[in-house]
Amino acid sequence: MNRLFANSVTCVLIGLLSLLATAQNPRGKQWIGTWATAPQPPEPGHVKSFRNQTLRLIVHISTGGTRVRIKISNTFGDHPLVIGSAHIARRTDVADIDPNSDRILTFEGKSSTTVAAGSMVVSDPVALEAPALSDLAVSLFLPESTEVKTLHVLALQTSYVSQTGNATANAMFPVAEKIHTWPFLTGVDVEASARGAAIVAFGSSLTDGDGTESDSNGRWPNVLAQQLQKSSGGKAELGVLNEGIIGNRLLNDSPMEAVGGRFGSVLGQAGLTRFDRDVLAQSGVKYVIVGLGINDIAMPGSLTPATEGIKAESIIAGYRQLISRAHQKGIRIIGTTNPPFENSFLDLGPPGPPITFYTPEKERMRQKVNAWILSSEEFDGVVDLDAVVRDPSHPTQLLPNYDSGDHLHPNNAGCRAEGDAIPLALFQSH
Repeated sequence: MNRLFANSVTCVLIGLLSLLATAQNPRGKQWIGTWATAPQPPEPGHVKSFRNQTLRLIVHISTGGTRVRIKISNTFGDHPLVIGSAHIARRTDVADIDPNSDRILTFEGKSSTTVAAGSMVVSDPVALEAPALSDLAVSLFLPESTEVKTLHVLALQTSYVSQTGNATANAMFPVAEKIHTWPFLTGVDVEASARGAAIVAFGSSLTDGDGTESDSNGRWPNVLAQQLQKSSGGKAELGVLNEGIIGNRLLNDSPMEAVGGRFGSVLGQAGLTRFDRDVLAQSGVKYVIVGLGINDIAMPGSLTPATEGIKAESIIAGYRQLISRAHQKGIRIIGTTNPPFENSFLDLGPPGPPITFYTPEKERMRQKVNAWILSSEEFDGVVDLDAVVRDPSHPTQLLPNYDSGDHLHPNNAGCRAEGDAIPLALFQSH
């Protein structure tokens, strides 16, 4: 497939997704995202396969609703993805569900579907009482030998794989294996009133939740969702969608050369490239919070070749592109400052030493970019996350109480502080 044809297909798919995201349904309401995750290809050498097995994928939704639908992605697949059966239900504990809430999902009226390589599907709507901030279980039966070529790597959520057979309807799930990724599932939507909207958190590992405890829902977008519900007495029709990817950069794709190609494409397409798919095509999106830039600054000469070094002006130009594209779609875009990273490291284990990132030159670049974010008034709003997590006595470092251990990623307490620092007035029109 040549690049021109591939780009044309991508544009058509994004156009179709945008129609799905913005169209009013016949009941006079609209669809908004309540949970989402960014699709990634797998790390080289870590491609899992399933055959005649069921995945029970656990997701923690943000806003509630009484009708739901899901999105299944085969974005990076090179073969059609066959889904033999799919169900959705409220999770009770571990891998088990409330049987009274179990619903069969259909696709254009059929209980099975085939997702073409490089494509995605949206299920038909189904009635389900889905409370805000609750856990749902999405069960997918894979009847054929299926390689997982599209997934989200850092789920920080335990999901489950069955023994053989279709266990999508089982209240007590026959667990054969635990997994900590989200294969194929990229979205859950709920039906909302015309006032409903989705907020997309668009970023890197700092958004993805790296540094927080697994199964804790401690990422800052989770905290924001909690604050929105708390302030509204549980009635906020505002979904918060986490579109963070570990190692993601604003300007460059996943560093193929990094550590001898160990990461391949797993760290994601450049933010400028994936913005249409991961932000603009989300259901009911009206706000985006941007948290990209720190990896563009920190990686060159450390994890990636020094030749990929960039200037502050290039990052600022990238932000301006995102601002323009968001405004063209009527989306308010909120900037966040880049956090401190002195003494930060990535430990890949033996035989090599940990990779370090900080240099005084990179720090000057971070300060210049942050100064522009805070003073330019080009974003529709700004949240100074740098000020939230830095050590006042040593501003180039993360506050020790917020440090997960690598001097870059905040722990649960740090993410709590970040989420709490986002003014809810930014979303006051809803």
